[in-house]
Amino acid sequence: MSDGINRNGLANRFWDKKPLTKLSNREWEALCDGCGKCCLNKLEDEDSGEVALTRVACRLLDDATCRCAHYENRHQFVPECIVLKPDNLDTHAYWMPQTCAYRLLWEGKPLPDWHPLITGDPASVHTAGVSVRGWTVSEFDTPEEEWEEHIIEEPL
Repeated sequence: MSDGINRNGLANRFWDKKPLTKLSNREWEALCDGCGKCCLNKLEDEDSGEVALTRVACRLLDDATCRCAHYENRHQFVPECIVLKPDNLDTHAYWMPQTCAYRLLWEGKPLPDWHPLITGDPASVHTAGVSVRGWTVSEFDTPEEEWEEHIIEEPL
C-alpha cells in the first residue's frame, strides 16, 4: 500500500546522518509519516501560547487516506496553509503534532518505532493508531465557535 510519499531508494536512516537543513527535498518529504494531524485545525491560547489540536480537519484533508486532496496547489484553496521547510521549522514546530517527525527531529528526539521510515510500511502510522483516519469532522460542518468541543489530547 502506498501513501503517496516516495521513500524508495533513500539512504538508510538518513535523518540520523544529516542535519535537517541538508536534506534533499525528497528526504524532507519522506519524513512525513502521513498521519494527517498537521491538517487539523488548532486553537492557540492567546495568553499561554498553548496549542490544542482539534478533530476539525482542513477542507482539503481526505480523512480516509490522511492526505491533502490538492497538496501541490493547496495554496489556491487554503492560502494560509504553511509550507514547512527546514528554514521555518523553528517558528512552526511548536504547533506541529507531538508525534510529527519534523518536530521530533528538530527537538533532537528519535523517530517513533511505528514511523514508515522505520517499519518500511506506509500503513504503520494507521496500524499504530496515530493517524486521523476516519475520525475527523469537517470545518465546513463545524462552526468555529464549536471547535473547543472537538479538542483532542496529544499524543495519540
